Amino acid sequence: MPNVDSQLTAKPFSYSDQTIERAERSLLCSPFHLSLFATMACESVPMANIALDAGMKNGYTKRPLSELAADNALVWLIDVGILRREVDGQGITDSFRLTPLGRQLVEKLQHQPQINPSWGDRLKDIFIHWFRLPF
Repeated sequence: MPNVDSQLTAKPFSYSDQTIERAERSLLCSPFHLSLFATMACESVPMANIALDAGMKNGYTKRPLSELAADNALVWLIDVGILRREVDGQGITDSFRLTPLGRQLVEKLQHQPQINPSWGDRLKDIFIHWFRLPF
């Protein structure tokens, strides 16, 4: 079987504008700095580096988050399609990585000035998050 370089043949996933908009809004409204997602693009990040004071020390969170609050925010980003849990030989771990959609968004946002979500964006994200609506 010939050896194929997946980097040369890989095509980026195509997402609907609605999916990208929802994911970007959720990323910007999250309690995390872009530096966390930039790190996740290169390596998995364990919960111990995100929660409590470690998140602030690492520059990952906007404020100290309990482990439960951090996990809830990260699970929402999994639901939106930005993150995935890291898996090892024994199952799911407490570490997180970016999905292809997450990589696309982080690349896009790193090349833009820092964007602060509007109150409307925050309310829409809370509403969709609360009711887990598929839009």
